[in-house]
Amino acid sequence: MEKLTHKTMEDFAKSCGVSRPTLSKYFDDPTSVKPATRALIEAALRASDYQPNLYARNLNRKRTRNIGILVPALTDPFYAEMVNRLELRLRGEGYWPIVISSHGLPELEAEAVSTMLSLKVAGAIAAPLGQKSDPRAFEKLTQNVPLVYFDTYIEGNTPFIGNNNHQSVSIIVEYLCRSGEAPVYFDIPHVNHNSPERLASYIATMEASGHEPKVIKTIAPYTWDFERVGYEQMDGMLKAGKLSFKTILCANDRLAFGVMAAAFAHGLKIGRKKADDLRIAAHDDHPLSRYTCPPLTTMAQDFASMTVSSVDTLLTLLGDTDAPVHTIASKVSLDGTLVMRQSA
Repeated sequence: MEKLTHKTMEDFAKSCGVSRPTLSKYFDDPTSVKPATRALIEAALRASDYQPNLYARNLNRKRTRNIGILVPALTDPFYAEMVNRLELRLRGEGYWPIVISSHGLPELEAEAVSTMLSLKVAGAIAAPLGQKSDPRAFEKLTQNVPLVYFDTYIEGNTPFIGNNNHQSVSIIVEYLCRSGEAPVYFDIPHVNHNSPERLASYIATMEASGHEPKVIKTIAPYTWDFERVGYEQMDGMLKAGKLSFKTILCANDRLAFGVMAAAFAHGLKIGRKKADDLRIAAHDDHPLSRYTCPPLTTMAQDFASMTVSSVDTLLTLLGDTDAPVHTIASKVSLDGTLVMRQSA
């Protein structure tokens, strides 16, 4: 049977035999109308092809069901995974996620914040650029809607959920020291607070273990192109014959991808066997890390807990849970897990 066609809410309301305000009330919360009225509307929906324009209706509300998600780059496997998880969880809670990437540029990040405000988002979950962020933009956002930071943050009292870098780096440094030559640390541009925290943990753990910390300082300026940085700097060291070590701990997996590619281009064999030339390990457990050749040993961030804590905290701020706001922790640090693969 061909379904009835209704182009507007007014047409559909007339077909149902209910008023437009009653229909709007139903779409906001089906339990807010009488059971008999709800049954009438739902029967009409089954017989019709009508779909309410939720986006337009949201813009007409003082408070929408939109939630902004802001990340530095959707091409980064870590952020892509987090966005995927956040979207599904928020949709499950009855919210509509709006995802925006700043593409690693501070001007686009500030524009993204303005866009979220213009869309009247009910709240936001953001991983700011960090070092290059404009704190005033985020201050304006927090003055208007609840905000939760994940992965990195802007200084202040806004709730933050992220990785316990001290714990995770110390775990992988200790593992590398136990299983072979102590690692040299390959640093990245310090784009946010994660980079200096991981470097500090490496130095402290090496010293506590009785080893001399050795750091390959990045020669790149501010950039999020970590694979290129790793490849070019490793390639330069190999061409100059400056490789005097066998174990490298990279600041993150993306850097390691570039380092491994350069090592392969120079004919070096990566792995944990005695005959191998290099051991390479990293941090984050990006979704692609298990598919490198060889698979990358790394510290896994707790994607699941970061997602749950971020959304639960935002829902509490929005008043959509029974948890009182005063129970929200200002900073949640999640422990990482060592994932041993063939690269180290």
